[in-house]
Amino acid sequence: MPYTQPESPFLKKKKSAARTERKEFRQERRANRKAERADKNAPSRKKSEKNYADVKKGGGTGAAAGGGMTEKGVKKYKRDNPGSKLQTAVTTPPSELKAGSKAAGRRKSFCARSRSWKSERGKAARRKWNC
Repeated sequence: MPYTQPESPFLKKKKSAARTERKEFRQERRANRKAERADKNAPSRKKSEKNYADVKKGGGTGAAAGGGMTEKGVKKYKRDNPGSKLQTAVTTPPSELKAGSKAAGRRKSFCARSRSWKSERGKAARRKWNC
């Protein structure tokens, strides 16, 4: 085993300098990300602007159940973000969807992705998509 000095000031300085450098880098990156987010004119996600359907107890499907963006909200988002491909929910019952179609694939993918959603809003979204 090679001999190393147990309290070498060089080793300590090297570790702490690298650590502070990483910390400064992270802080700078965080500040840059915040500035980027502030610059973008992202659409409002406030429920008060009626871009999201209200979550209502008792179930139902579609806008009555809530748990997702309304058609109006999706249109506003597309206006504010040109080139986006946001779409509304596939609310067609699975029995009426053609197997292997794009809509059936989107629905299947969403249902698989949202299996763990346990909140009231998540449950409403899953009802809306007929999961």
